[in-house]
Amino acid sequence: MTETSTPTTDDFAQMLEASMAGRDMMEGAVVKGTVTAVENDAVVIDVGLKTEGRISLREFTGPGSTAPVAGDEVEVYLERIENALGEAVLSRDKARREEAWDRLEKQFEGKEPVNGAIVGRVKGGFTVDLGGASAFLPGSQVDIRPVRDVTPLMNKEQPFAILKMDRPRGNIVVSRRAVLEESRAEQRAELVGQLAEGEVREGVVKNITDYGAFVDLGGIDGLLHVTDMSWSRVGHPSEVVEVGQTVQVQIVKINKDTQRISLGMKQLQSDPWDGVGVKYPVGATFTGRVTNIAEYGAFVELEAGVEGLVHVSEMSWTKKNVHPGKIVSTSQEVEVMVLDVDPEKRRVSLGIKQTQRNPWELFAEAHPVGSEVEGEVKNITEFGLFIGVDEDIDGMVHLSDLDWDRSGEDAIQDFKKGDVVRAKVLDVDVEKERVSLGVKQLGGDPMDEGGIKRGETVTCTVTEVTSGGVEVSLGPDDLVKAFIRKSDLSRDRAEQRPERFAVGDKVDARVTNIDKGSRRISVSIKALEVAEEKEAVEQYGSSDSGASLGDILGAALKDNDSDKE
Repeated sequence: MTETSTPTTDDFAQMLEASMAGRDMMEGAVVKGTVTAVENDAVVIDVGLKTEGRISLREFTGPGSTAPVAGDEVEVYLERIENALGEAVLSRDKARREEAWDRLEKQFEGKEPVNGAIVGRVKGGFTVDLGGASAFLPGSQVDIRPVRDVTPLMNKEQPFAILKMDRPRGNIVVSRRAVLEESRAEQRAELVGQLAEGEVREGVVKNITDYGAFVDLGGIDGLLHVTDMSWSRVGHPSEVVEVGQTVQVQIVKINKDTQRISLGMKQLQSDPWDGVGVKYPVGATFTGRVTNIAEYGAFVELEAGVEGLVHVSEMSWTKKNVHPGKIVSTSQEVEVMVLDVDPEKRRVSLGIKQTQRNPWELFAEAHPVGSEVEGEVKNITEFGLFIGVDEDIDGMVHLSDLDWDRSGEDAIQDFKKGDVVRAKVLDVDVEKERVSLGVKQLGGDPMDEGGIKRGETVTCTVTEVTSGGVEVSLGPDDLVKAFIRKSDLSRDRAEQRPERFAVGDKVDARVTNIDKGSRRISVSIKALEVAEEKEAVEQYGSSDSGASLGDILGAALKDNDSDKE
């Protein structure tokens, strides 16, 4: 018979310490256990403690999982070694979550995609099961393009990219779109590598925008810009292609960095600009169609693909500072002259006015200098009148050409807009496109008509008496004005008094100077008296003969009176 020893107090202390050490080590950790039974909706698991634990069966039946059977070894999370019922408190969900977080953190650090399944819908997006850890999938990250129905994607295992992880808060944000874009980029790079610039491909028009059309080249899209659709001007891409249409295109350019592909259709046709200088020589005239009107001019199509610009300054001889749309209209057929051709820059400069005679040349031919014209006063300015002398030509009457005697400022007061006046053509400058007219020239210069000459004696009529002299009129009809200064009123200083004259008096005087530029005539009574004395001395003798000056002048006056009788 074997003797058994009774445990001592020290043995109990060691056993309790070992038990407490196991409790501290195992609680809050993931441990391995064995399924001992599956009872109704619970799984009974032995984790090596004196009691077993129970876990709800639903914690084992998630997406991609199967229910366990007795004998299966599983990992569970030990929350407490013993509850009020004396059972271990276990959790399969928490075990899977801890396991998943460890795995996901490594994949996140390595920037690797993770597998998961969309299992529910929440505000702003969806929940994704990442094999035990729950993540948030924003609605904008589901697909590259907006998805109206997500049902086909639910509960289906697929790859996701982790955008953000916060383990303390238990937050994970994932994106399905990022995975699709990366995959698409890889496919696009592979397809781009199979293409070459200049290559001709067949494609299908997928989408049309205002600036062009996107063409599917078999898994990769290229942009067919509106300017590369045709050599002719295209108003909108829909005028050339339509969605679903199969088209032949040339690969114009491939951007290796952005993987963008530029396509062209017009490159498959002959360039109409080849030999354009020979087809459209400078100075030749052609008929074209107005295709577009801008602020600075109008574009005229000479043939399909070849357009020239008629600058606004080359549109009309007479319509200046007018919008081109008021001279021509879109689709109008116009005759143009080629002014310049630049094949390298693909530019043709055209002119419309050059196909017509210069109206100033026509006016000069019809109205030579010296001829008279009649027209309506179109405008009155500070420097003269503008008179419409032809349909599109205005002539100008300068202030100085309004009246012979009055100042221009005074004479212009006689006119108003709308008046019909006659004028004489003074000059036509075809190059500067100017017509100079004169109104006063219609009556002739009174200074010329009067035949007034320097040195002759004239009879004047006093029109005004001032302290400095007297104003007189002379010539035919007293139209010419002159002023006799006080010092020229008499040879005798005592007689140089303006007050001895009255308005209306007739006086004889000698013309001493004529200035047509300033329109001034100088006359002098004194000069006439000196001249008459000299003449008398020469005719009747000199003072050296013994005759006094009074005798000589008396004889001259007596002879003069006899001639008058």
